[in-house]
Amino acid sequence: MSMLAISWEPELRGLLTVVIAVIILVGSIYMVMATNMGSRLAFLVVLTGLFGWLMLMGIAWMIYGIGLRGPDPTWEAVPGATVLQDNQALVKAGILPAIPDFSDDATPSDQASVIGDELIDEGYVVLDKSSPAFGQAQASAGVFLEAEGSYAPGTYEVLEVFDIGGERYPKINDTWDFVAFFHTPHYVVVEAAPYEAVRNEPGRAPATPQIDETQQRQYVYMIRDLGARRQPPTVLAIGAGAVFFALCYLLHRRERFLRENQAQPLPTVQASAPGDPDTESSEDATEKVEATV
Repeated sequence: MSMLAISWEPELRGLLTVVIAVIILVGSIYMVMATNMGSRLAFLVVLTGLFGWLMLMGIAWMIYGIGLRGPDPTWEAVPGATVLQDNQALVKAGILPAIPDFSDDATPSDQASVIGDELIDEGYVVLDKSSPAFGQAQASAGVFLEAEGSYAPGTYEVLEVFDIGGERYPKINDTWDFVAFFHTPHYVVVEAAPYEAVRNEPGRAPATPQIDETQQRQYVYMIRDLGARRQPPTVLAIGAGAVFFALCYLLHRRERFLRENQAQPLPTVQASAPGDPDTESSEDATEKVEATV
């Protein structure tokens, strides 16, 4: 037993766990069935049941999105236009057709408000801050901002998230979307603003962070990757289903041949009397074979 205690190699331990489980579970069922119907037929029946079970599990995992799962949906960077550090970058990224007209005394906060109105006019929707979609976009935008070096962790705040696209199609009567397997590209524009610099004094509670209204707002442009959560169970269900139906056909073909053979009449056996020429010829042939050996 000490030889099986291979805790230093998790991959090998997992492989042995699967192998032992298959031998014990599938092998024990095969041994029981082999005593009743023979080794070959039992192997075919057990293999058919195994792939049938795999097909059912793949269908269940595909419906509920559990079990064997692929990558989940995530927000990905738009190549070359992810972190936009000024208003002109919004035009270069194709988010806005042109820079809005700002007043001469407009602060960065006023400019961000005008840009937000322009985004709404372009078809963007402002997400509620309490919605899960806002939290996901906020977390992903923070990763890109900190990786770009725009802000340090804890020195900024995500103010707004503008969402556009992601509609499903085709739909029947614009309501029934059971066959809507396709999506339009889904984008978000996340607005972030830095905090004012504060001095932390020993022995006193940290000051409440305040948005720095004099600093330029930065934006994060991201596209939605829908992932492939149900792809692995779908492949499993299709592959196991193909093998399962092929094995079912082999079992049906064997049963058909068996019934055809059983339906044929048995040949008539005639007993031969001593001195029969056929019997003598067979005995002579036997003697010749023994002499040759």
